[in-house]
Amino acid sequence: MAEKCADGVLNGSVPGEATKQDENVKRGNWGNQIEFVLTSVGYAVGLGNVWRFPYLCYRNGGGAFMFPYFIMLVFCGIPLFFMELSFGQFASQGCLGVWKVSPIFKGIGYGMMVVSSYIGIYYNVVISIAFYYFFSSMTRVLPWTYCNNTWNSHDCIGVLSPSSNNTNASRLQHLAQATLSLSHIANQTLKRTSPSEDYWRQYVLDLSDDIGNFGEVRLPLLGCLGVSWVVVFLCLIKGVKSSGKVVYFTATFPYVVLTILFVRGITLEGAVDGITYYLLPQWDKILDAKVWGDAASQIFYSLGCAWGGLITMASYNKFHNNCYRDSIIISVTNCATSIYAGFVIFSILGFMASNLGVDVSMVADHGPGLAFVAYPEALTLLPVSPLWSVLFFFMLILLGLGTQFCLLETLVTAIVDEIGSDWIIRWKTCVTLGVAVVGFLLGIPLTTQAGIYWLLLMDNYAASFSLVIISCIMCVAIMYIYGHRNYFKDIEMMLGFPPPLFFQICWRFFSPIIIFFILIFTVIQYQPINYNDYIYPTWAITLGFLMALSSVICIPVYAIFKIWTSEGDTFLQRLKNATKPSMDWGPALSEHRTGRYTPMRGLASDTNLEVQQLHQEKSKCDELSLALRGNNGSAHSQDSKV
Repeated sequence: MAEKCADGVLNGSVPGEATKQDENVKRGNWGNQIEFVLTSVGYAVGLGNVWRFPYLCYRNGGGAFMFPYFIMLVFCGIPLFFMELSFGQFASQGCLGVWKVSPIFKGIGYGMMVVSSYIGIYYNVVISIAFYYFFSSMTRVLPWTYCNNTWNSHDCIGVLSPSSNNTNASRLQHLAQATLSLSHIANQTLKRTSPSEDYWRQYVLDLSDDIGNFGEVRLPLLGCLGVSWVVVFLCLIKGVKSSGKVVYFTATFPYVVLTILFVRGITLEGAVDGITYYLLPQWDKILDAKVWGDAASQIFYSLGCAWGGLITMASYNKFHNNCYRDSIIISVTNCATSIYAGFVIFSILGFMASNLGVDVSMVADHGPGLAFVAYPEALTLLPVSPLWSVLFFFMLILLGLGTQFCLLETLVTAIVDEIGSDWIIRWKTCVTLGVAVVGFLLGIPLTTQAGIYWLLLMDNYAASFSLVIISCIMCVAIMYIYGHRNYFKDIEMMLGFPPPLFFQICWRFFSPIIIFFILIFTVIQYQPINYNDYIYPTWAITLGFLMALSSVICIPVYAIFKIWTSEGDTFLQRLKNATKPSMDWGPALSEHRTGRYTPMRGLASDTNLEVQQLHQEKSKCDELSLALRGNNGSAHSQDSKV
């Protein structure tokens, strides 16, 4: 007992109290801080960094686009990122549990779950297509190289001839022939169909003519979807303890692949033209409101704000972790990756445009069109093209998995935290398996012949303006309902210093205004969705809006429910009780509940038991201390040591 008391003194804790480890044993924490940073980088850096940002950059003025992009990063991106990380870390709860801060807004958490569900369903389908291309690339000749396949259309024009061998002279000869023929076709203003486009539309998708015509399930895609969900489940089988180890590879290896492709790309003929097209500033566009709107939207969606993933990942941090530092590191890394990926994409596209004898704008694309049509075709022009194709699609798989890990963990954590019992924590693996199985089943319609129509519908509507609304209400709830002074004190209690003045101003004024600007911009710039020449029917667009509203409607519905069930004789009393923090709001561990979060006697039986046990242990230490003083006669030295 004397040793136990001495240990307590040496650790700076109350005598008799267990040694402080800042560890949430019941819920779990990251193994170390690197795991959290890598996981958050993998979450933020996704497919959009590769297939959306470079296209937005060249379309909105090249290098001039960087100016509004970084302005939006500083005034909106990093502050929102820091807010969500600090919010989840302080309460050690997922996107539902954190709303003990103001229970009336718990609908925001449910809205985040709905958004993450939508994204998780179609995002894994994209990963499954990348798996399919990855496996298809393991051959001597890429299957989308030539136009002599059974699935090719009559309009197909290949860059290379099937009769060509792999010598450089033969390759250059056929490239020259292709350039002449393509230039002739371009002069006649006819649209060229590439072998990669035929492979994508006619073979991989076997595309139907309408979104309502599902056709048959594409079994190869269904198999790859199963592989994708199995990989995600196995990586999350032990929650953050297992995924934290996987991200050492999934979050870092894409940068190795990007660097390999970058080095190969800049050595190709025409690469400089592509990069110039990507970065050449068009300063006149900087006054265009659309450019600023695109910059704000890209920052907002790229960082994953309002998905619930940031809150969830931060909830597994230790209480005193410096999430302020982490938010800056992760946000800057995300944006730097987007810019770096632009060099990789446009160096290859510049090479392709040079060989085809057309402008870079003729081959530049975004989204699935870039990942599965334009870039694969450019890779066929390279020597040892299967190698580069394998590397490229492996990179896409890892980028997608990094985001998918967090989406699935967001849903599982919200369910487990909401139930909160010991048995659900013990059976968390089964919850993860259940969510994965449901996600797989809901993704099956997206592997049909009409699957790409539904995938793009979900991508454009399920996580568009609804995210903006959720984020805006979250800012208002924390800053103006809970109170900015309370929140700043919480952060100071957690980090040891209050948030910098710049962030305080951004949270209260700049960020909500920018978010509102994004919402207005989204509404003004709205155009009905289409896929190439296919125009979506009205019923499909209506369904898309219903998907978007399904996440937003959670907020007012739950608010009404909470007011109805709250105590009070009048509406104002019920409203007041519904908005004030719950009794158990605050740090999860008792050793962190200091100051205004110090437990009071009589509030909970658990608190009484903990205090009683602590005092009993302390009294035993005091008795032993008195005995020691009586035996050795060194009362003064013993008192001074304590």
